[in-house]
Amino acid sequence: MLTLFHHPLYASCRYVRIAFGEYGEELALIEERPWQRRKEFLSLNPAGTIPVLLAEGDHAITGATVIGEYLDETRGAFQRSRRLMAEDPIQRAEIRRLVDWYLVKTDGDVTRHLVRERALKPLMAGAQGGGSPDSAAIRAARANVRQHLKYTNWLAATRDWLAGSRLSYADAAAAASLSILDYLGEIEWREYEAARDWYSRMKSRPSFRSLLSDRVRGLSPASHYADLDF
Repeated sequence: MLTLFHHPLYASCRYVRIAFGEYGEELALIEERPWQRRKEFLSLNPAGTIPVLLAEGDHAITGATVIGEYLDETRGAFQRSRRLMAEDPIQRAEIRRLVDWYLVKTDGDVTRHLVRERALKPLMAGAQGGGSPDSAAIRAARANVRQHLKYTNWLAATRDWLAGSRLSYADAAAAASLSILDYLGEIEWREYEAARDWYSRMKSRPSFRSLLSDRVRGLSPASHYADLDF
């Protein structure tokens, strides 16, 4: 079994877990708090970032998109219709664009700030950046939520899956990001019917089950978080 160094409220880590789950492969999970900069972890990844996959032969593979490419090359190429990456180069480009959109742009506009201010700061020492939540950062992130949900709603309303006719890495990336906002109770799903229907399909998939059992010390999920029917 491969090992993933992760944190339950990092979208990049959830993305990897969903992708491996879609191929029916379990991961041994080690929760890592990157702000602690453990020497043992830094020996695997000097950048000190997560996720890090400890693959065959204990080789460390670092970064969500790099891990995703590794997964596609070592597992996905043999999955035929269940492959999370398209064969057509234009479709592949669209999948990669949306993975970047959710793991970089959505994370930078919204997710990272809400997670840091609401969930992580209480766990950090002052020297690590802990302290009282920054209300301005929370307001700015919340102001950006609607645009990202509107875009997801448009994608879900105009396509079978977010990047096209088949489930792909794009859906894994979007679900990873939005599931954290759902955990935090930051989404008014009734305003985004198509996105809600798509997310309900994602929540119902076996690859999502372990995410629904995630819990973070000191911060319980929204009451509907694990409810497949909201």
